[in-house]
Amino acid sequence: MIRLVKDRLCEDIKMIAVTYSMGDAITDIMPIADVSNRGVRSIEGAGEKTGGGARVFDAVKSSGIPAVVIPGIHAGCDIDERFRIFSHGASPEKVGIAYHAHNKGSSDFVVSDISSNTVTLAVGGGRIIGAIDACIFAPGAHHGPIDLEAIRRIDAGQCTANQAFMNAGALKRTRFKSIEELLSNNDRESELALGTIALFAAMEIESMQVLLREHGNEGDVYTAGSIGEVVAGRIGRLIRRDVRSLGTWSAAVGCAEIARDVYGGANHILGIRVA
Repeated sequence: MIRLVKDRLCEDIKMIAVTYSMGDAITDIMPIADVSNRGVRSIEGAGEKTGGGARVFDAVKSSGIPAVVIPGIHAGCDIDERFRIFSHGASPEKVGIAYHAHNKGSSDFVVSDISSNTVTLAVGGGRIIGAIDACIFAPGAHHGPIDLEAIRRIDAGQCTANQAFMNAGALKRTRFKSIEELLSNNDRESELALGTIALFAAMEIESMQVLLREHGNEGDVYTAGSIGEVVAGRIGRLIRRDVRSLGTWSAAVGCAEIARDVYGGANHILGIRVA
C-alpha cells in the first residue's frame, strides 16, 4: 500500500502524521527522521502485537514523503500533574480523535473512544489536560481493567497481565467472540454487554467533567469508535446531555487534520508542541 501511494500519489501528499503503539518516548510532534525507536520506550505492554504498525512506520519513514510522529499522552506530557500518577493515558491516535473533535468547534470537551477498549480524554481551553487509559477504568468489548479474579490468575501463573487485560472486556461473560457478532445480535445478552460498556463509559466521561470544571468549564461530549457510535444515545441518557458521535474513522481524519495544520505552520496541536 505504501509503495502504491509513493508511486502514484507522492506528489499529491504534502505530509503524513504517523502514530505508533503507545508513543511514550516522545512528548512533541516530531519529524519522523528525528524519532528514535519509533517513539516508544518499549513495545511490551497492554495490547496485541502484530507487527503491522512497525512495517507501516518504517515504510513511511523510508518513502521520502514528509512525515511527523504524534506522541501518546503519558506522564511526561504537559497535562494536569495529578494524572501523572498513571504512566500512560492514551495512545497517539487518540490525539487525532481529540483534534477532530476540536475541529468541530469545541475547545472544552470530553471524548471517549469505545471499541475493543475504552479510552477517554479531557480537553480544556484547547489543550489536552488528562486521559484515562484502557487498563485503568471503563471496559471496552475485549479489553479492560484487571480485577480481583484476574490478579489471582496472574499470581497463580495461569496468564500474564497482558493476557488478563486482553480478556477483561464486556464480552468475557457472553457467548460473543467479536464486536461484529455483538452488534449483529439484539437479545438480552447483547443488550447487557452494550449497557455495561455504556454505563462505565458514562462514568468515565463524568469523571473527566469533574476535571474540566476545576479547569474552568464543563465540556461537550463526543464518542468515537465502532461501539461509540452505537452507545452514544445510551450514554447521553445516563449523563443527561447531548452526546455526538465522531464515527469510526475519526482517528484517521483527525491525524490527517494534524498533518494539514502542521504543514501549514501550526506550532501546537491541543497543547502539544510541534518540534
